[in-house]
Amino acid sequence: MKIATIGLGYIGLPTAVMFAKHGQEVIGFDTNKEVIARLQSGCIHIEEPGLQEAFQGVLANGLLRPVSQLEPADTFIIAVPTPHTEDHSCDTRYIRQAVKDVIPLLKTGNTIILESTVAPKTTTGVIQPMLEEAGFTVGVDVHLVHCPERVLPGQIMTELVHNNRIIGGVTPACANAGEAVYQTFVEGEMLLTDASTAELSKLMENTFRDTNIALANELVKLSTELGINALNVIEMANKHPRVNIHTPGPGVGGHCLAVDPYFITIAAPEQTPLIQTAREINSSMPEYIAESVDTITNNTAKKVVILGAAYKGNVDDVRESPALKIAEYLQQRGIEVHVYDPHVAYYNMNPETAFANADMAIIATEHDEFKHLPISLLTSMATMQIFDTKNIFEGAHEELTYITLGTLHRYSNASSFSHKKSLGRR
Repeated sequence: MKIATIGLGYIGLPTAVMFAKHGQEVIGFDTNKEVIARLQSGCIHIEEPGLQEAFQGVLANGLLRPVSQLEPADTFIIAVPTPHTEDHSCDTRYIRQAVKDVIPLLKTGNTIILESTVAPKTTTGVIQPMLEEAGFTVGVDVHLVHCPERVLPGQIMTELVHNNRIIGGVTPACANAGEAVYQTFVEGEMLLTDASTAELSKLMENTFRDTNIALANELVKLSTELGINALNVIEMANKHPRVNIHTPGPGVGGHCLAVDPYFITIAAPEQTPLIQTAREINSSMPEYIAESVDTITNNTAKKVVILGAAYKGNVDDVRESPALKIAEYLQQRGIEVHVYDPHVAYYNMNPETAFANADMAIIATEHDEFKHLPISLLTSMATMQIFDTKNIFEGAHEELTYITLGTLHRYSNASSFSHKKSLGRR
């Protein structure tokens, strides 16, 4: 089987590599010529454990070819971005362009698979009409499937194989065709359904997480007001066998949690007040963190270093990153902000410059590098204090002030900086 993967980003490239690794002939197409040139030279352009080695293997044996010109294939997998517009609607322009590129190459029996996350009814409302206008009967001449990706950055190479896959066909024949494609390497259960159910299922997976994180973040605000440690509350509540409150943080980012719920609320605004409120809560957290800096420092902070630009730990993806939003809010307050992230080239600055004379370091991303920090960096700060929004720091220094989302209540009156602690004791 010859497979063409359209879009070689965080999902498309690992997917192309995985099919090639399991013996399929794969071409990887992307409109970004710099990406193609880099891949053709043997180097990937994203950070994902195990991907570089796997890519080099399938590139060397010729099973994967990065190309800047799309070719005929048996299966076309569309894994292009679906950003949101200003009103948070799903922007389908890249999908529509991909379909336009595919149509001249289609032949009877081909399968078109959409992996990009989309608003409900996109497969049948956008792609199917385009194919039918070109003279193809979906389910007879060609097969159209929505198979949403369901992987966690940092674990993609494992989860592509072992996670269950939702196979949403426009017709039952389409679903069967999609199943045949993924059976080449997927060991998880194949969940066959219709395309619209597959679309909404993926959106609700991320909306579930977004909503539960919002509950935890609201608990932080509530507990701070009441003078209670929110992290202790969560720890105690989760001792109940049927309770699992999620972890609070500085907001959510990435293409999924910060975007997907809007695709639902735009489709049915009157029916989704809970989802909308959850989005508002999580979107408010970067500003809440910035306000907390004012409270903790009694509005005296002149320089802050933000540790992390990526939206999650140990990856280089900065899409919708709450860390960068925190930086914006602090800069609006006239604070000098340095963002340091060893995983993101643009923000991989000299940490000594970032920490020097800083009034606070904010851990905004749970990179392993931030669990411990050199004492030389900490002692170079004007005020040695860490605001850990991820609750990951494991270092210790007797002069260090350590603040978490659970201890904000101690600063609610901005009265002093008297809370010093050894960070080895939580």
